[in-house]
Amino acid sequence: MTRSRADILRALSFRNMSAIYIFIALFAVFSLWIPEKFLQVGVWRSLLDAEALTGLAAIAALIPLVAGSLNLAVGAQVGFSAILSAWLLAKAGLPIALQLPAVLIVGAFIGYVTALVITKLRVEPIIATLGMSSILLAGMAWVSGSQQILGLDPAYREIATTQFFGITVPVYILLLVAVVTWYVLERTPVGRRMYAVGFNPEAAKLAGVDVERLRIGSLTAGGALAALAGALLTSRLNAGDPTVGPSFLLPALTAVFLGSTQFRGGRFNVLGTIVAMYVLAVGIKGLQLAGLPRWVNDLFYGLSLLIAVALSQWDKTASRGSAIDRVLKSVGKKDGAPPPEQPAPASASRES
Repeated sequence: MTRSRADILRALSFRNMSAIYIFIALFAVFSLWIPEKFLQVGVWRSLLDAEALTGLAAIAALIPLVAGSLNLAVGAQVGFSAILSAWLLAKAGLPIALQLPAVLIVGAFIGYVTALVITKLRVEPIIATLGMSSILLAGMAWVSGSQQILGLDPAYREIATTQFFGITVPVYILLLVAVVTWYVLERTPVGRRMYAVGFNPEAAKLAGVDVERLRIGSLTAGGALAALAGALLTSRLNAGDPTVGPSFLLPALTAVFLGSTQFRGGRFNVLGTIVAMYVLAVGIKGLQLAGLPRWVNDLFYGLSLLIAVALSQWDKTASRGSAIDRVLKSVGKKDGAPPPEQPAPASASRES
């Protein structure tokens, strides 16, 4: 009984679920400050819809990170897929039934090529994905001519704007993707192996885990999800805009890194990512409704990312920042040498 009570208190502690308590504080502040704007039902529906694509981009970044690959090309992948989606519809005249699968296949292929550069050519993930990001930005400019692509089939816009019970389709798609990803990562042998690879690839390889195959698969899946976000972005805008995709990178990575400090004791996880993303979005929306300029978005996300990483380095107890710490060590290692070994958290060792 005492142990059960201690487990409950630990689960409800600020350290384990600080995002929930921050959300409560933000909700209280803005409800008292600007209740006539903040408490409108339409504001919350708009918030759900606006962040759905960011959530898909965040999961696209999360999956490779679980397997130890930091993907800095997520924003460019979203943007290139959005432009490709618009070009296939407006210029190539491809029907929607063929265009959407084609965009997903191309997105998966981009992730696959990035994975081959990392695993076969032994290029560090941060360098490989930065290079791929630059290539995709060039591809966006080439395909679009650095201009918006207009003249899309009006029916395509209905994908992102259709509502069921007042909630748009992208929100349901995000929910479905989040549930499937959570199940794979938390309830299947593949997910446990991915966490093992992300925690210590050398030990995972010695245990018989195919490290390269898992990293290739994770980056391929991430590429497909980024492409899905890009296709939905084109549907929402009813145009191909070469300027909006790259802006998804900062919110996505911020949600993933901050989410790793929630619920799972320093592990990258789906629930923490989605909760952190919407908590940050509530803070930004409240500040915008209070009259602050739009540049507060980048400021808020940038500060949140710095705080998340700083806290992971400051708080070494209970391994709250262990996932971030491993990524930073893998980025800083020399000449492909494995990161220094460290004892696994109790939760990770039990589940692996």
